Amino acid sequence: MRKRMIALMAAVSAFASSEAGAETLYVSNERGNSVSVIDAASMKPVATWPVGGRPRGIAISRDGKYIFVCASNDHAVQMIDRATGKVIANLPSGEDPEQFFPSRDGKLLFVANEDNAALTAIDIASRTVAFQVDVGKEPEGVAESPDGKWLVVTSEDENEVNWIDLSTKAMVEGMPTDQRPRHVEFTQDGGQLWIAAEIGGTVQIADVVTRKIVETIRFAPPGVKDYLVLPCGIRFTPDGKTAVVALGRANVIALVDVATRKVTAYVPVGKRVWHLSISGDGTRAYTANGLSDDVSVVDLAAAKVIATVPAGQGPWGTAVAP
Repeated sequence: MRKRMIALMAAVSAFASSEAGAETLYVSNERGNSVSVIDAASMKPVATWPVGGRPRGIAISRDGKYIFVCASNDHAVQMIDRATGKVIANLPSGEDPEQFFPSRDGKLLFVANEDNAALTAIDIASRTVAFQVDVGKEPEGVAESPDGKWLVVTSEDENEVNWIDLSTKAMVEGMPTDQRPRHVEFTQDGGQLWIAAEIGGTVQIADVVTRKIVETIRFAPPGVKDYLVLPCGIRFTPDGKTAVVALGRANVIALVDVATRKVTAYVPVGKRVWHLSISGDGTRAYTANGLSDDVSVVDLAAAKVIATVPAGQGPWGTAVAP
């Protein structure tokens, strides 16, 4: 019986590894003006694509055909053909785009414009601006609620999250947060909004119905000074059970149990981990390490790095797809 159990566990582990290994990882390199393409099976870079100035936010279109990347210095979101790696369009994003969110229906891109305090919605098919909403100063993180009712945008300068009613395309509330909120993620059920406050050193959880903060999570990685703990990227595993939080210059990611809201593990990764992505099967995290110019591949079950992959200069964000 024991031998059979060991064989079964090995088979499950091998299957999970093969699922994650079938993917491709895309990394925006902020100082390198490029996107690194990494094969998840070999955990090696296979291509480098030149893009516009200071690429930061990066995501894959809902249909999987394109990569979108914020070319912040060029004031555009660039649309890249995944098959060729060629930029096929510069979308009109507004000034200094940093992060964006592809709408859940795949028709729009919601882009935060850091310099002109606005949220720009781009119609992907026509490559034109669909609408704009004024928001707080230095907007960065963007997310759409699973039910399509809310669009939220962080205002770093004003220490708040702006709630936009998508039915009216109007901002209805600026909810106070800890200092410099950088990133936001809705839980799968849409009931909670998780907010990474960089200078506050916290992740705050808001109840979506009341639009109030209900809990604040603090972090204490062993041997790391408090001022280096700078939460930024947050991603949930596909089963919704674990939140993976990038802690910036702490050079660590935190694994948080979503149900209990407790940190279950800290994993040391590369230098200045800013954003991350999760493999489709939920077994791995891929972290963009901006000062060590690499990507850490983390086995989430074991809570340890299993590979370090070179990227371009200043990795900022990652996106993963089959």
